[in-house]
Amino acid sequence: MGPGIVILFSLFGVLSANVGKQISIEQCCKDGQDRGTDNQDCTSIPLISESTTCRIVQEQCCVAVLEDTVCTSGINMAKGQGGCDTLFTGSTCEIKTTKMCCDCCLLGRAAQEQGLPCDHSLSLGYQCGLVSRACCHDRAPDVETKPLLGKCIHSERCGWKGKWCGQECVGNGTCACFQGYKLKPDGKNCDDINECLLGASNCRVGERCINTLGSYRCQREVSCGTGYELTDSNNCKDIDECELGTHNCAPDFECQNTQGSFRCRPKNQCGDGYIQDALGNCIGKGKGSTTCLSQTGPCHPGQQCINTLGSFTCLRNSINCGRGYHVNSEDINECRHYPGRLCAHKCENAMGSYKCSCTQGFKLASDGRNCDDLNECESNPCSQECANVYGSYQCYCRRGYQLSDVDGINCEDIDECALPTGGHICAYRCHNTPGSFHCTCPATGYALAPNGRSCQDIDECVTGTHTCSETESCFNVQGGFRCLSFECPPNYRRAEETARIERSDTIRCVKSCQPNDISCVLDPVHSVSHTVISMPTFREFTKPEEIVFLRTMSPAHSFPHISSDIVFDILEGNVQNSFDIVKRQEHGMIVGVVRQVKPLIGPLNIVLKLAMNYVTSGVVSHRNLVNVHVFVSEFWF
Repeated sequence: MGPGIVILFSLFGVLSANVGKQISIEQCCKDGQDRGTDNQDCTSIPLISESTTCRIVQEQCCVAVLEDTVCTSGINMAKGQGGCDTLFTGSTCEIKTTKMCCDCCLLGRAAQEQGLPCDHSLSLGYQCGLVSRACCHDRAPDVETKPLLGKCIHSERCGWKGKWCGQECVGNGTCACFQGYKLKPDGKNCDDINECLLGASNCRVGERCINTLGSYRCQREVSCGTGYELTDSNNCKDIDECELGTHNCAPDFECQNTQGSFRCRPKNQCGDGYIQDALGNCIGKGKGSTTCLSQTGPCHPGQQCINTLGSFTCLRNSINCGRGYHVNSEDINECRHYPGRLCAHKCENAMGSYKCSCTQGFKLASDGRNCDDLNECESNPCSQECANVYGSYQCYCRRGYQLSDVDGINCEDIDECALPTGGHICAYRCHNTPGSFHCTCPATGYALAPNGRSCQDIDECVTGTHTCSETESCFNVQGGFRCLSFECPPNYRRAEETARIERSDTIRCVKSCQPNDISCVLDPVHSVSHTVISMPTFREFTKPEEIVFLRTMSPAHSFPHISSDIVFDILEGNVQNSFDIVKRQEHGMIVGVVRQVKPLIGPLNIVLKLAMNYVTSGVVSHRNLVNVHVFVSEFWF
């Protein structure tokens, strides 16, 4: 939203009372919140409806806003001063709640400094526990701290003028804001500072800045890789496939989690006299832990070793033929005669012998019978990174790439600019590069922020790169500047006082007639003013935006016996009826609020000619004219 402008006029008059109408619950709550923001007394606020429900909603929504202010002030004192005992004296509800929030915040900060967990088991009470945990997380990066509510209403005016401040009073009727906020043009309320848009965050490369109320947080933009997941604290955590049931172990195997992967282990444990092969089978062994699958067999040459239950036996390779027969070259199929006993995985018969082989993902051990896991990664089967697993391997990719869905081996570049969130990665334009991306800003008027994504307006008026003459004033607009020169019309002179708004003078000309100039005297226009405002093209326009405030210096209802009124009007420049002006009363004063009610697409220059009419008995006795020069940027930032 562009800066709001407040213009004061010395007009007096009264406003007619509001006519009763149907009020929704949301309107009742909005009225209460507005009065809480103005630090009004919630127990005696003016009712906008005769409904008891509306009255309750007004008061409770007002109380909620003030409760937040009280507790937040205690938290900020703990963060800024590091102590609470000397800051509060007295026993009022406000002081007790502020001190409670301050003390509990110090507990959380102490836990963080000593390396203790923020979610401690102390019985501090619900409210104190929330404050303590929020302040404990406040120093850790990427953690969002939300304001917390207190338990009583803040009701203290600021200075002798009785001015209300939205957050802090620093004395002499001057208001200030907490860290993460900036003072609104009305001089009392505060707006959140968007650190992400200003490039004031400390987010690292590969993290995205997300604005929060009074702060911001950083979030990773790319995945952690296969076997890991992103936690709320912005770190990569191993996925326990065994616990989640996402492994592929066979029913006779149990899953054992490893960093970034898992392994399958046989469920059955072999007893004494047995060893376990690669497929989980129990194979008998003899004395001295000697088995047929050992590197050096226990049988003599010319003998065949056969495993038996818990032991083994040796058989001669020779064949004895009966009388009348002799031995020929006929082969014996050892694999069929002794299934599952000769080889760990697969047995293949050969002439006069046999040979063992392994299933995919394994290689034959040095004993020629057992099978060892094959480290496929040694042959570089993946295009980028490879992780060996039991009996197989897994390919994964570096940051900025993703594994191909077609072959599961090659890594493809991630087009961050084409992702669903790609439109928000860069403030202006996103350019994809292999494994990454970069952002650019418009060619003139903007510079890329330190975070490499946001676009910052270049203030040509401050840098001295403008082309304005000595008789012109330089006014910075979003993405450029304007050279302005306002002169008073005939029969008007410039008032001595000028209001400074965003480095641009608000020029006010008051009527100064020549002697005997009757037409000048009868002219109802008493003053003509010029002011300037710069606005973006709103990306999402969801509600009216208040841009100009016309205030009177005289209180409303000053002369109840006189039939008078103040009428605000837009005379010229209301393109497509994109603006309106509403009248309301604030702190007993009449205010005309100019609002943008429809979206405007820039670049666009508009001059709104506003009239402030003082009407007595139905006749305009005099008026003030205000020319608002509106510059709408073509960009949203």
